[in-house]
Amino acid sequence: MEFSKLLISLFIFQVFLPCHMSIQAAPANSDLFREYIGAEFNNVKFSDVPINSNVEFHFILSFAIDYDSTTGSPSPTNGNPSQVSSIKSTHSNVKVALSLGGDSVGDGYAYFNPSSVDSWVSNAVSSLTNIIQEYHLDGIDINYEHFNADPDTFSECVGKLIKTLKNNGVISFASIAPFDDDDVQSHYKALWKSNGDLIDYVNFQFYAYDQGTTVLASFISDGSGGLTPKNGFFTACSRLKSEDKLHGIFVWSTDDSKRNGFRYEKQSQALLAISH
Repeated sequence: MEFSKLLISLFIFQVFLPCHMSIQAAPANSDLFREYIGAEFNNVKFSDVPINSNVEFHFILSFAIDYDSTTGSPSPTNGNPSQVSSIKSTHSNVKVALSLGGDSVGDGYAYFNPSSVDSWVSNAVSSLTNIIQEYHLDGIDINYEHFNADPDTFSECVGKLIKTLKNNGVISFASIAPFDDDDVQSHYKALWKSNGDLIDYVNFQFYAYDQGTTVLASFISDGSGGLTPKNGFFTACSRLKSEDKLHGIFVWSTDDSKRNGFRYEKQSQALLAISH
């Protein structure tokens, strides 16, 4: 299996992937920067975020949740397709993806809960095609964290969704966002085992760990978990880069970073933009 674009070092992949899978050499350093935007509804805009012209920049819209209704009736936001077109026309290095799932909806968890594989895939392909084409998006990110379906069903549904969207020319890339939880791991391992060739990027949520975690390729802006920018994140990234193993950085999220003026976004992109 060929892994063309990955965001974490080979060492970390060996924690995530089944031990019997063969692993080829990971790619060299990359200038890819990805960041989730919109999850906390604080009116952060694309234009608020500093964009270094010397990196490949992905905004990841969070989240599209396959629910018809929710308890608590959260108020939906009205998207504006022209905003995506505008940021992409202003910055040719920007792409925009739509993240599916997330942790919660209303006052409860957001579950992956298909009635059947065929109906879920058919509905997802139809609705996502309309959204992606209307809003001029480039890819999708799979970020389900809670499941009312077994790993094989999850793998078949998501694998067929990505394959269909790619074959139809609707998306150019797909990513997944796992973290170290037994249920999450079992579902994403099944997806990777059967459909790893369809997945372009892995946003491994290192910030889901406690403060004792020492090597990361991602950080959370509010500093609540993982290795923070203040406590060695950039030192770790610089070392990975020196070893030709820094395959990109992703951040959760612009909504939190807005409070500190996107200080660490600037620092991350400056590091990635250094020639390698």
